[in-house]
Amino acid sequence: MPQPLGSFRNLLRRFRRDRRGVTAVEFALVAPVFFALLFAIIETALVFFASQVLETITQDTARIVQTGQAQSGSLSQAQFKDLVCGHKLSFMFDCKNGISVDVRSYAQANVVKIPNQINGSSTFINDMKYCPGQDSNIVVVRLFYEWPVYIIKILNVGYNLEYDLSNLNGSKRLLSGTAVFKNEPFPTGGATCS
Repeated sequence: MPQPLGSFRNLLRRFRRDRRGVTAVEFALVAPVFFALLFAIIETALVFFASQVLETITQDTARIVQTGQAQSGSLSQAQFKDLVCGHKLSFMFDCKNGISVDVRSYAQANVVKIPNQINGSSTFINDMKYCPGQDSNIVVVRLFYEWPVYIIKILNVGYNLEYDLSNLNGSKRLLSGTAVFKNEPFPTGGATCS
């Protein structure tokens, strides 16, 4: 009988000294957390990059309103949106169906009121207006896009993280670009509010 107990001890001793699979086991333990963190970083960077692209496009197209080109050309909201989409946004955004354009004008700076576009139940309020204003009006041009958030939402379910980029229902983040300026002097007339 002492023979099987001794061979079992020898087997345990050999198993403890054998290091051939340690690296693979350690990688299997660390890899899911490493890749989860890596993908979360990539998605966060992508959201911030998309937000910056939207901000840049907002500044570029707002210049058309500021100089009076939108007003003198009688651009409608749909035509202004076509100008926005003409800035090669299709590589990142579904421009025709996803971009929302809001242009509001005010006679004086002290009456400017910019509404929040997310309500209490985390839903996008799509009450877009188009009023490019006359010369010397204060104008607020805003572009919105509902960006889907995938990886971080999955990680929050799987790893119960406290980090979440979404601020809308349906695992989406509302990206926005804003330009506020005073219209340059130009001949009045042209575009009307809608």
